[in-house]
Amino acid sequence: MDKFDRILTLHNLLDGRRTPLPLSDIRDRLEKCSESTVYRLIKLMREHLGAPIEWIEEAGGYLYVPSKEGLRYQLPGLWFNAKELQALVVLRNLLKNLGPGLLEDHLAPLARRVDKLIEHKRLKLSEAASRIRILSQAARAPGPCFSEVAAATLQRRKLRIRYHSRSKDEQTERVVSPQHLAHYRDNWYLDAFDELRNGLRSFSVDRILSATSLDDRAIDVPADELDEHFASAYGIFAGKANKVAVLRFSRERARWVADERWHPQQAGQFLTDGRYELRIPYRDPQELVMDILRHGADVEVVAPETLRTEVRRRLEKALGQYG
Repeated sequence: MDKFDRILTLHNLLDGRRTPLPLSDIRDRLEKCSESTVYRLIKLMREHLGAPIEWIEEAGGYLYVPSKEGLRYQLPGLWFNAKELQALVVLRNLLKNLGPGLLEDHLAPLARRVDKLIEHKRLKLSEAASRIRILSQAARAPGPCFSEVAAATLQRRKLRIRYHSRSKDEQTERVVSPQHLAHYRDNWYLDAFDELRNGLRSFSVDRILSATSLDDRAIDVPADELDEHFASAYGIFAGKANKVAVLRFSRERARWVADERWHPQQAGQFLTDGRYELRIPYRDPQELVMDILRHGADVEVVAPETLRTEVRRRLEKALGQYG
């Protein structure tokens, strides 16, 4: 009997009972499992499935406690939350599409376990693969150097790379100390200490034209310094945030934006006229401007003036394309 069968069995034991069920009876019905297993199972059902299981001291047993409205508890139709379901489907697709390689034999048992989990009769996930779509947008192939970059990052080795910058349309050669790989908006980026610039930089992995792992150990930058540089400002463009964008969205758009998370340190509030004001810390405006422009006439940049001017310039240039 696996965990999911035990959950269903315990639910059937408690469903509709008027008297508490002793722990010994639960253990017997769950194929004489240990007390600790029963306690873990009850905790899981309480925390993840919302089951109102209570220990009734005077009766020495467990019971489903009815809600204030007197309604009986029912197991949810789906036992996964949104993130778990997404992870399961993505993992299944990744394993299914994995080509021949050194890891194929090692990952095959994992793929079988994922398939077995999806096909479990208690979970009702047999339709998951065909009924749930995970869409990628503007994803780029990771490039020919992904394996070398990932290996150096994990093995803590310096890398000599030849890099083509899209923004400047130029190639440079540099030695970097990989800090971590970031998968952002369906694309891979390398966060590293760049000896050429003597500072932290992000590199789009697909634009690394060549990569050679060196014998020298990579420089380890403290975690708090990495967070301050790579996570304090908006988007993938790193650096400590030094400006705050103030954006006001129309009443119609507010119904979406108020529920969105643009940045961990964002602050938002509804205005008296129904519009929504969002404040976002940033440094480099490039990605923020692109995200502002996709909202068109439903957003106004209030501050700072430099950001407002840049968005206006982009809109005027776009309008010029249409005469």
